[in-house]
Amino acid sequence: MNESTNNNEQELIDLGSAWAEAMVANDATRIGSFMADEWVIVSERGISTKDQFLSFVESGALTHSAFDMSGDARIKFYGDTAVLTCRVVNTAHFGGQQFDADEFASDVFVKRAGKWLCVLSHITAVDKGWETMKRDSGENG
Repeated sequence: MNESTNNNEQELIDLGSAWAEAMVANDATRIGSFMADEWVIVSERGISTKDQFLSFVESGALTHSAFDMSGDARIKFYGDTAVLTCRVVNTAHFGGQQFDADEFASDVFVKRAGKWLCVLSHITAVDKGWETMKRDSGENG
């Protein structure tokens, strides 16, 4: 790994930490600053655009009281594109209900005018039963 890759990797890790802080602060403007205009998130509920997501935050309908990366992130670079994959444990509040989530997240970033912006986020809930089965069978991956 060369110095440029190390610098970019640290930049993305720092960006992820700052994004998580913005999520817990429920600061729609800061959250939006990490996203490209065409950003979407894909989850079990479907696809949401940047405007849809941020409108929930701005209105207070969606808040987060915790947002933490669990374990090490996997970051791969493809020119001015990077894919960050990690596990995130968070507590969200939506529609008057609390949601404690343990999810795998993949974020695709592009570097534009020297700044990394996320264009796509995908989240998948951790299957606790599968994890237990893997652990009990001695499987590591």
